Amino acid sequence: MGLFDKIKGELIDIVQWLDDSRDTIVWRFPRYENEIKMGAKLVVRESQVAVFVNEGQIADAYLPGTYTLETQNMPILSTLKGWKYGFHSPFKAEVYFVNTRQFTDMKWGTPNPVIVRDPEFGMVRLRAFGAYSMRVVDAPKLLKELVGTDPQFRTEEVSEYLRQMIVGRLGNALATARIPMLDLAAHQDRIGMQLAGVLSEDLSEYGIHIAKFIIENISVPPEVEAMLDKRTSMGIAGNLDQYTKFQTANAIQDAANNPGGGASEGIGLGVGLAVGQQIAASLGGAGQAPAPAATPAGPPPLPPQEQWYVGVGGQQQGPFDRGALAAQVRSGGLTAGTLVWKQGMAQWVPAQQVSELADILGSVPPPLPPQ
Repeated sequence: MGLFDKIKGELIDIVQWLDDSRDTIVWRFPRYENEIKMGAKLVVRESQVAVFVNEGQIADAYLPGTYTLETQNMPILSTLKGWKYGFHSPFKAEVYFVNTRQFTDMKWGTPNPVIVRDPEFGMVRLRAFGAYSMRVVDAPKLLKELVGTDPQFRTEEVSEYLRQMIVGRLGNALATARIPMLDLAAHQDRIGMQLAGVLSEDLSEYGIHIAKFIIENISVPPEVEAMLDKRTSMGIAGNLDQYTKFQTANAIQDAANNPGGGASEGIGLGVGLAVGQQIAASLGGAGQAPAPAATPAGPPPLPPQEQWYVGVGGQQQGPFDRGALAAQVRSGGLTAGTLVWKQGMAQWVPAQQVSELADILGSVPPPLPPQ
């Protein structure tokens, strides 16, 4: 450094920041032990705030405009320095310029799926991504809580923290919205506005405001997409019988256009016969007599007969069908007081109490009167 540069750097006449980047949030004026001359010009451009820091303490903040640095317009710094009266000597202070414009190139996404409960599909895993814009609304808070002594604070230093907050809030926003998964695309703007408000409230302690939150896409895992595509295809196909016939006709045409030998010919022949039968069945009433109905092979099998059990002398006998029961009545083995039972009855009862056996018991004549 030459003598002229050293003398020139001792006193700073103009304090300003010409931002030539698109991602710098905070920039510290390069003092390098140089002093700021009392009466120097401070130029704060639109979308900027200048904050003076003295020995680690935040002092005065200046909105856009041009200022002459004097004790009367530096009240907090004057108090910290102990300037009770007019002071015109050079002083040392750190000057931070804070960019208050909107940063619109902020991206976000979910590295892992967010699990939500859908009223139609149950528990589903959703992924989402999009963009958002942020701006600084309280420069002193930002310096105190996030920047510290960083001479150049960029968006990349805060983007990961913001992304984590977004992912943490996204699941709750989707769950409380109570919107079916298939209708989320129609409500992305409303969910984005809701998230912007919640995130701005969370970030207010850092002096950051989320001006716009955009959800570009909400998607499900690939296997769920495949199932949804099948479901959509079934809905478009409509009548599955007609769709099957259409697919079969296409298969015949493909086989005819690609004669590949025995295997394809056999497949084509089998498909052709099946389609021919379907077409013949569908065209049976168009100028042709219908095919005769198939002759039944024989009568259906007889229903199974009831099986009865008889209790005689404390012993179970049977099973007997109705013909065998009639023989028992004729032989005297079954009387009106004999206990009987069949499947479905709760307990053994006298035969005379069973209405189904009345005709069998009544077919036997009473005993002859005595002579």
